[in-house]
Amino acid sequence: MIYPWHLYLMAAIYIFAGIMHFIKPKAYLRIMPRYLPNHKLLVKLSGIAEIILGIGLCIPLLKNPSIYVIILMLMFFLMVHFYMLTGKKASAGIPRWILLLRIPLQFGLMYWAYWYLQL
Repeated sequence: MIYPWHLYLMAAIYIFAGIMHFIKPKAYLRIMPRYLPNHKLLVKLSGIAEIILGIGLCIPLLKNPSIYVIILMLMFFLMVHFYMLTGKKASAGIPRWILLLRIPLQFGLMYWAYWYLQL
């Protein structure tokens, strides 16, 4: 089955984001909430998950399960976004207005993924 180009764009975004967990792990380690254990492992696992889910979006049999897991993953990532609002160090130097915009963006990404369940 051939999917619309924007589904492949979404897949590429997740694959790229996952690869960045390995190229620039310090950027991800800086924003990990202190209450989560084993930050290095979590950064690697989330990178692997994003790569696998991005690939899964391109495989008809795996597309829908990948979408459900992407939505769950984005829900878990919300805790990082809220954590970054707790203080200057947690914000990693990102302006507060950008951090606030990331929260509705996260819900937009969830809806974008959900929309493809219909295909």
